[in-house]
Amino acid sequence: MIRSPLSPVCAHMARPATNIAILGSTGSIGRNTLEVIEVSGGALRAVALSAHRNVALLAEQARRVRPRWIVVTDAAAARDHDWSGLPAGVDLLVGPEGIARVTSDADVDIVVSAIVGSAGLDGTWCALEAGKTVALANKESLVVAGPLVMDLAHRRQAQILPVDSEHSAVFQAMQAGHRGEVRRVILTASGGPFRTYTTEQLARVSVAEALAHPTWEMGPKITIDSATLMNKALEIVEARWLFGLRSDQIEVVLHPQSIVHSMVEFVDGSVLAQLSPPDMKLPIQYALTWPRRTPGVAAKLDWGRAVELRFEPPDFERFGALKLGLEVARQGGTAGAVLNGANEAAVAAFLDGRLAFHDIVPACRDILENHPFDPSPSLDRVLELDRWARQEVLRWMRA
Repeated sequence: MIRSPLSPVCAHMARPATNIAILGSTGSIGRNTLEVIEVSGGALRAVALSAHRNVALLAEQARRVRPRWIVVTDAAAARDHDWSGLPAGVDLLVGPEGIARVTSDADVDIVVSAIVGSAGLDGTWCALEAGKTVALANKESLVVAGPLVMDLAHRRQAQILPVDSEHSAVFQAMQAGHRGEVRRVILTASGGPFRTYTTEQLARVSVAEALAHPTWEMGPKITIDSATLMNKALEIVEARWLFGLRSDQIEVVLHPQSIVHSMVEFVDGSVLAQLSPPDMKLPIQYALTWPRRTPGVAAKLDWGRAVELRFEPPDFERFGALKLGLEVARQGGTAGAVLNGANEAAVAAFLDGRLAFHDIVPACRDILENHPFDPSPSLDRVLELDRWARQEVLRWMRA
């Protein structure tokens, strides 16, 4: 019998480690990414970590992981922290230039773009400019500048792998056929904590109630987006550009159990879905090890217990964010930047107690409908209208 020179175990050990830069390592996605890396048996290695102001946790991560670089994008936060306990061999970089430095380094294989909000676009852009593989958790990169980002990836022969659980599910299911055979994509949404609320109940929602998500543990901004279903609206736009779909090929269904993470329907009527417990470590690991699958620490389904899966159509009147997402996906141009900028400002105002929960989506709608639409904007124009939309929210609140 002829034996392979290397057994499967030895072959796995013989592969060089994949070097990973985590932009936003102190956030939920960043922390989960570090867990995935720590149990990889050396196959994955964190060589760069970044944070904005959470420097205490960043320093703790640096002591545990010992990356080559850490980046603090807020210069004041970096200046005020005592870095004397930083391990030898770990370089501290400060400001946006630090992000550009680590994402362009030849030793970095994958950049995890996990900075929340449109602030994450810079890191995504730098990584793609350098021709890196980007594990994309920052959906705003594609919401704000989808055509520009995808064009840059094509020109630089860079690759974007989705980390959002819904887009990872679509990506996995699409591998069962050709892109031209896809009839539609169905994104699932838990419905958040207010899935069954009436319009009158939504008018009385408090910050504490909105932050209590029934199935996922996320940061405050994303949790509020999930409660308004704006998160799903942004995911519609992200899917439009990431998979090259038309807006009428994207639908949303409510699925409170958060086990089916999305589905792809092919032209022959077959529907393929990806199922797993709500645990972000699974899509993160898939993006970091693709096209291979490896054992990991993500939660597994227990098929020894009864499982009921419920699906229901969303109420577009109570959750108008979904209408906005479909409209922005259809329009393209500057619509995504304006919707995202307005939503980020509105959510911040709600968390600060300056805007009611039920006013978040109307504010975004009014600003979107009245912005100077440009069907083919430059990156500078996109960023300009992002800033404009944020200021318009403040004016809308004073009106």
